[in-house]
Amino acid sequence: MMLHRIMPRAVPKSRQKTSDRTDALPQTFAEAANRARLTPTALKAIRNLAAAWHLTGDDAAALVGVSPSTWDRISAEGWKQTLTQDQLTRISALVGIFKGLHLLFADDMADRWPRLPNSGPLFQNLTPIAAMQQGGIPLMLDVRQHIDALRGGL
Repeated sequence: MMLHRIMPRAVPKSRQKTSDRTDALPQTFAEAANRARLTPTALKAIRNLAAAWHLTGDDAAALVGVSPSTWDRISAEGWKQTLTQDQLTRISALVGIFKGLHLLFADDMADRWPRLPNSGPLFQNLTPIAAMQQGGIPLMLDVRQHIDALRGGL
């Protein structure tokens, strides 16, 4: 699956229209307005990522931090709530991992890698998906950093 299908194109900062960039605060997931604005894009990204990685409903739910029934509504595009800061952080980390894998490997391997047993110290012979389910956000961020380091981006 091509990367552009998962992530919308960002406008380079040099082309963004702002009145005064020096006074602008960094975007965070803490503000309800930011979460409401980012939720639709994040949901589309995680649905596409789940399809690319062939995640089961239970796997996707565990990675996003929602119940399986909530994931069913998300995957059916029937969930209209705003994601929490925790859920947006999880999705952001997963999309970063997806992007890093597609920069590092050909598409097929990039999409298979999360389901392959891994003997690296982060994974302890688990698949990256299973390890991230157990380790939560801290391990998701570690995996993202690991992928970035593998491709020389650290």
